[in-house]
Amino acid sequence: MEGVLDEPAGASVDLFWLPLGAGGHVVRWCGRLYEEGSARRHHRAAADLYHCALMISLEGVAYAVEMGPVWNVEDTDRGVLAEGPVGSRWLGRFRAFRYEMRVWPGGFIPDIAEAVGSPLRTTDDPQRVAAVVEVLRALPVLTWGRDELSAGEMWNSNSAVAWALARTGHDMEAIGPPAGGRAPGWAAGLVLADRQART
Repeated sequence: MEGVLDEPAGASVDLFWLPLGAGGHVVRWCGRLYEEGSARRHHRAAADLYHCALMISLEGVAYAVEMGPVWNVEDTDRGVLAEGPVGSRWLGRFRAFRYEMRVWPGGFIPDIAEAVGSPLRTTDDPQRVAAVVEVLRALPVLTWGRDELSAGEMWNSNSAVAWALARTGHDMEAIGPPAGGRAPGWAAGLVLADRQART
């Protein structure tokens, strides 16, 4: 099975930076429009946009960790841990406007071949690796594309990964997108992790 390791291997978490819209022209085009508008509003140069995913190795199994639409993967055993609305709570009543967070044993990350500056090994400490898998089970279900936390950024896949890594004691100052790039939503995950750590 794809994603299952041939032999027991050391535990690890690898982060992959995927260009926004990898494998899809529409998402890439919309992302560029979004970034051009954001750059103008904040008086800065436009940057390349990325979203991230994880590959986790634990006890001889590889887990693909990624947030995506509920409708874009057919496998019924894809390790869905949570579902949430896209755009608004009201729109989330419709399947076309729902996302899911997957920790998919034996799974894969689409378009991983297009990842830039990846993989980035974030840890090979077995206890921390197991903690990442466990904390994802407590992922908050927030509206994708909205700033319900008043964190200054929308919630998305980058937020979820940043939150999980921060909650499990990673050095977040050492983790970031490729040079010249941005990961919208990343800071929202850090803000939430920091708030929870203080309570």
